[in-house]
Amino acid sequence: MTSNPIAETVRSLMPRAKAELTELVAFESVADEAVAPRSECEGAANWVADALRAEDFQDVALLDTPDGSQSVYGVLPGPAGAPTVLLYAHYDVQPKLDESAWLTPPFELTERDGRWYGRGTADCKGGFILHLLALRALKANGGVPVTVKVIVEGSEEQGTGGLERYAEQHPELLASDAIVIGDAGNFRVGLPTVTATLRGMTMIRVGIDTLEGNLHSGQFGGAAPDALAALIRVLDSLRGPDGSTVIDGLPGDQVWEGLQYPEEDFRQDAKVLSGLSLPGSGTVADRIWARPAVTVIGIDCHPVAGATPSIPSSARAQLSLRVPPGLDSAEVTKLLFAHIEKHTPWNARVSLEQVGQGQPFQADTSSPAYASMAEAMRVAYPGQEMQTAGMGGSIPLCNTLASLYPESEILLIGLSEPEAQIHAPNESVSPEELERLSVAEAHFLVNYARSKES
Repeated sequence: MTSNPIAETVRSLMPRAKAELTELVAFESVADEAVAPRSECEGAANWVADALRAEDFQDVALLDTPDGSQSVYGVLPGPAGAPTVLLYAHYDVQPKLDESAWLTPPFELTERDGRWYGRGTADCKGGFILHLLALRALKANGGVPVTVKVIVEGSEEQGTGGLERYAEQHPELLASDAIVIGDAGNFRVGLPTVTATLRGMTMIRVGIDTLEGNLHSGQFGGAAPDALAALIRVLDSLRGPDGSTVIDGLPGDQVWEGLQYPEEDFRQDAKVLSGLSLPGSGTVADRIWARPAVTVIGIDCHPVAGATPSIPSSARAQLSLRVPPGLDSAEVTKLLFAHIEKHTPWNARVSLEQVGQGQPFQADTSSPAYASMAEAMRVAYPGQEMQTAGMGGSIPLCNTLASLYPESEILLIGLSEPEAQIHAPNESVSPEELERLSVAEAHFLVNYARSKES
């Protein structure tokens, strides 16, 4: 790789990339003011905007999106008649979660064992740095051969749809011939991968009320309806005996036909405790890329600390349901609501609120952009062929872009390989992957420009 001028340039830029990622990671840019002050997201957005201006981007703007967040936009004009490529990343991040589980401070980039640790290093502040590296390498080696639009979202992790709705209201803004979403990841370190499918998502809150107030469990227990017990019954109804997601009317037997995920590799990547069985049926790839999956991501009721012998009068839970390609998230939400209402015991009062939604996505892997990326990956990863995989997570913007620009070719790459442990404590990025993927993206832009000339 070092005999390649673009690769040599990227390598020389890696110390600068580390310094910049360190600055960007330092912002606790969680797009939820209950977790972090809004000023943290504003600081990250302005950092991104300044970085674009420093690279001679025009029309740089902080876009106020309908969900109250800000997305950063800019345009780098290319040669006359050149195609336009949209590069996407997001600067908002997941909360730090259990800070005591982090070996180093979550918002302080720290190098350890050859990786860079910190919240957002892979998902997805590193994705923005990837784009910068690719563009800088091209500028140093003859120039950027396409017009580049960059959009860096500010609320992707919340699933509140701000950028999707903004794009729908301004359909000319992100129009492009090809779109590179820098928010996926290689199947594993060193194996170049594009993500062809994404599961969609619906996120809901469930409330159960049974009493006007809490009651003494000795005086009333056994006959008084327990809200937490009712909620547990509801949540248990969403899983079959083998742990599969079971929702009335929702198919759960889909099959993944592409790259497989060996169970032992998955156990290691997921850090499954020894002796445990994996829930569900079918292959691992079936379960995480092709089938629905429900997760209870939060419960509100009496905490263990300070608990009293009383019967809960109310309980709440937040659920995330991943929706595979081929299904509509809105219709799946209706099935989920109906299932919960049906399985709520004792005629308990149940309230349901949707708090997030995104549609699943399936890319056209036969497009010229995929051929250009495959060629670029061969250069960046000598001796390796580009693989096509699915991803169990959601990037709601993908379907919006596919709907707005049906002729655009959409590719998903990124830094979130399994060792990155995104959304968990001790998230990290492989600097080697950052380097190689930056080289690949730069070569992709060159290849894609040539493909449009012929």
